[in-house]
Amino acid sequence: MVIGVCKVILNIDEAFSLKEKRQIVRSIVEKLKTKFNASVAEVELNDVWKKAVIGISCTSNKSSHADSMMANMVNFIENDGRAVLFDYSTEIIHVD
Repeated sequence: MVIGVCKVILNIDEAFSLKEKRQIVRSIVEKLKTKFNASVAEVELNDVWKKAVIGISCTSNKSSHADSMMANMVNFIENDGRAVLFDYSTEIIHVD
């Protein structure tokens, strides 16, 4: 079993309140869950207006497939347009 983990840091310049930020982040999270069937959640900076950190995980039987899924999710976030992808990191974990 292979687990892919990705941490995505977003800048949300359009948000002028926590309510606006949460609407944008919630929408992005739900779209990722629906489109990619992955586990996704806002994991840090919950009370900061302009930034968000999203954690993503997926399970596969091949590391190349998990890596491809995470790359597709990062590209989806980049192309969404409501938030600017500031940074991201990925990790592949092999479980026997």
